[in-house]
Amino acid sequence: MTTEQDFPDEAGAGLASLASAERDSSDDYTEELAQLLKPSRLFTREEVLQRPSPVPRASGMYAWYFDEVPPGVDVHDCHVIPEGVMLYVGIAPKEPPRNGAPPSPQTLWNRIRYHYRGNAYGSTLRLTLGCHLADGLGITLRRVGSGNRLTFTPYGEQRISEWMSQHARVTWVQADAPWLLETRAIEQLNVPLNLQGNSQHPYYLTLKALRAKHKATARALPIA
Repeated sequence: MTTEQDFPDEAGAGLASLASAERDSSDDYTEELAQLLKPSRLFTREEVLQRPSPVPRASGMYAWYFDEVPPGVDVHDCHVIPEGVMLYVGIAPKEPPRNGAPPSPQTLWNRIRYHYRGNAYGSTLRLTLGCHLADGLGITLRRVGSGNRLTFTPYGEQRISEWMSQHARVTWVQADAPWLLETRAIEQLNVPLNLQGNSQHPYYLTLKALRAKHKATARALPIA
């Protein structure tokens, strides 16, 4: 397992700056972010998918830590704990539509479990990991079904799940309006695998181009 010494010394700076942030409004999420930065524990794929699952059926935000960094990802200034480096955050549910449409029924239980066992069409995290790991795992993004969905096919998705089982750990915190918490997290933390709301990150254009390349290749291939 990778240790904290394997990453830049300044990688833990996010926690120090966060702890000193001034709580000047009711939507200051310093306490919640601190729980993600200093988790009491991280959960493995096997633990999350067991029955009953420790993941609550509640709204909130989750953070993913990795003890092996996907190829090409720059972890400079990322937050690091002994178990790994934080590279991605997500929420459940997403912000309710402003057009009066019903809100998403998703919970932490739905989303975290799906990231660990679903496919790249329904999980941005799995899509991003698969694009980085494609050469090493021998997998390819393909059109499936009617051709509108892109996944790494059952074989490829299984390989991604196996890799996550070995190297990905997750923690979470409950929150009533997690989309506000996510905005604050992306503003204050260095999470290179997030695209939405993270356009100022140095890795944003590289990640966007990598995913676009794999999608273009997939659309040029016949349906799997």
